[in-house]
Amino acid sequence: AADLGLPRSSATAAIKQLEERLGVQLLRRTTRHVTTTLDGEAYYQRCIGILADIEDAEGGFGAHEVRGRLSVDVNGHMARTFLLPELPALLARYPGLTVHIGEGDRLVDLVREGVDCVIRAGTLPDSDMIVRRLGIAREITVASPAYLERHGVPRTPDDLAGHMMIGFVSSRTRQVMPLEFTVDGMVREIVLPSRVTVANSDTSAALVRLGFGLFQAPRLRYADDLEAGRLVEVLPDFPPTPTPISVLYPPSRQLSPRVRVFVDWLVEILGPKLDAG
Repeated sequence: AADLGLPRSSATAAIKQLEERLGVQLLRRTTRHVTTTLDGEAYYQRCIGILADIEDAEGGFGAHEVRGRLSVDVNGHMARTFLLPELPALLARYPGLTVHIGEGDRLVDLVREGVDCVIRAGTLPDSDMIVRRLGIAREITVASPAYLERHGVPRTPDDLAGHMMIGFVSSRTRQVMPLEFTVDGMVREIVLPSRVTVANSDTSAALVRLGFGLFQAPRLRYADDLEAGRLVEVLPDFPPTPTPISVLYPPSRQLSPRVRVFVDWLVEILGPKLDAG
């Protein structure tokens, strides 16, 4: 009601009229909460799809005009480092386009949450989403100078006894991800003790700088820290498996012009950086 600028009573009356016309209950009301019923959720998703199809159809008759709101979900560091500096050029190219950026590492239900596309790192779970590879990010193992002074600098993975790691919990498996090292062409996984576990890449970056343990991430993530001496790459001869970076969007009979130009722009700005990193 607030978003539409309507009194709550007017919105309630309109919903009740709609429920009477459809012959089903759309909302489940209690004294504290209002939630959608299964019929209400199904009706909402159908309406969202119809509105998107109408907007895309109307946009298709413009002279290559791209307009409307694009909702994107992406890791916060990637957004701040790679997307935001280039965003003014994209918006200047398409004056009718507006962008909403959600920052996260978690799994997102694109259809349910109204998100047009997400950018994710790593091997992705099977789904009906369309996946377009943006590039491959080189992974490294890093630690702070203070941590290495306390624990020593490992020369091979066999030297990791007595070391600590920052545990990163996968949003897909809900388990702490092991460290990976390439040894004689084979990937070796090692799980070290961790005093702190996290599920956010920004938090893990802060912890590794504070000396809580070893951590693995794309080199691009820590390029500035390495150059400034805040972090040191360790075990460079035993690199982790490179990480694919991809953009995912829902399947559709006709790809939205907004998503199409955004995905092409991602390939344009991220591809060279990932290949170089």
